Amino acid sequence: MPSLSSMLLIVLAVLGGLNLFVLVQLLRQTGSDQDPDSQWQWLQTTLTALQRDQHSGAERTERELRGAVLAAARDTRVELGGGLAEFQRLLMAQSGEVARTQNEQIDSFRIQLAAMQTGLDQRLAGLQGGIEQRLVSMQGSVEQRLSNLQGGVEQRLASLQADNEKKLDQMRATVDEKLHATLEARLGESFKQVAERLEQVHRGLGEMQTLAQGVGDLKRVLTNVKARGVFGEVQLAGLLEQVLTHEQYAVNVATVPGSNERVEFAIRLPGRAVGGAPDAPVWLPIDAKFPREDYERLLDAHDRADREAAEAAAKALEQRIRDEARSIAAKYLAPPHTTDFAILFLPTEGLYAELLRRPGLTEALQRQHRVTLAGPTTLLAMLNSLQMGFRTLALEQRSSEVWSVLGAVKTEFAKFGDVLAKTKKKLLEAHNTIDDAEVRARSMARKLKSVEALPEPEARALLPVESGVARDGDAATAG
Repeated sequence: MPSLSSMLLIVLAVLGGLNLFVLVQLLRQTGSDQDPDSQWQWLQTTLTALQRDQHSGAERTERELRGAVLAAARDTRVELGGGLAEFQRLLMAQSGEVARTQNEQIDSFRIQLAAMQTGLDQRLAGLQGGIEQRLVSMQGSVEQRLSNLQGGVEQRLASLQADNEKKLDQMRATVDEKLHATLEARLGESFKQVAERLEQVHRGLGEMQTLAQGVGDLKRVLTNVKARGVFGEVQLAGLLEQVLTHEQYAVNVATVPGSNERVEFAIRLPGRAVGGAPDAPVWLPIDAKFPREDYERLLDAHDRADREAAEAAAKALEQRIRDEARSIAAKYLAPPHTTDFAILFLPTEGLYAELLRRPGLTEALQRQHRVTLAGPTTLLAMLNSLQMGFRTLALEQRSSEVWSVLGAVKTEFAKFGDVLAKTKKKLLEAHNTIDDAEVRARSMARKLKSVEALPEPEARALLPVESGVARDGDAATAG
């Protein structure tokens, strides 16, 4: 239904068209003899009148149209309300009819389903009874057949298992005998070598214990000097002979190459002089000095309680020792053929004590001339220290020999491990062979399930087990 505004527009358009048509007709009737101004005024007057008429007509038309539209709308609402009420009444009636029809159909279906279920229950009960009877009869038949089949299979498997066990026992005995003999031979040889090596190690350890005992004796000597007492005027040769061996020192040695100066005693230290032979030793010069006159003058001054004379004698004795130290350094020290110091031996403890009392004397001799003073007890301690060094060196050499023996033993143990690994490999191969034989036996048993067993006498006649086993044993022995 068109709206009120669109209808007004249509009416206005129609009125405008009519006005335009009237104007055109009026212009045709007036003719062309009038002047334009009068025509224009007449047109304006006519248009104004037409506009007033058109406006009033439009308002009147609008009022009429609005009234008509409102009346039509009221009529339409009334008709729609009546139609909707009638439609709702018809719909409710049809819904009730449909519900009654569905309820009747559902009741009919329920009755039919109950009848069908009753019939199915009866049929299923009958079928279940028949099936149970058939299953019971089939179960009895199957159990009987399985029992018969199991008895036959057990008999066949028992006979096959007995034969296989006999053959496997003979094969195992042959393999074990060979492996045992080989293993005993290899193990005996390896243990013999190990025992020899261990015996060598034991001898080396015994020698090391002897050397350790000697080192302990030396320690007791060094830590208990007072038990030795004061040696007095013990000569240098006696001390050297007492502590060292003849190979460890020499007498009247030319320590400086190309020199005719010979020191009284020199200790042979292990080493190698530069440019010398590989076994050339390094000499430690030891020279004995006894300034008897100077020492006796000092003792006389002490006996007289002459302080000035004693001081003068002490200075003279000190100067004499300095000169002797300078001479020893010049004549007998030549590193690297010798050590970088020498020993000046004083044969009495009293003389050594007097020189030690001189302030700074021993330090000056060591610093300026590289000469060390030593009395009988001090020299004995030095010689014992050197002897301990010689023994320690010998101990290290013997230790290297012991380590060599232990290395050889380790090598033999490695070989022994290889032998054990090979033996283990052979045992695993034999075990795998036996497992393969068992697998084949089980496979043969499965294949022979369908074969009926013969009586034992006929089976022995056809398959002589003893001869077959003997042949297998011979083949295993040859292998």
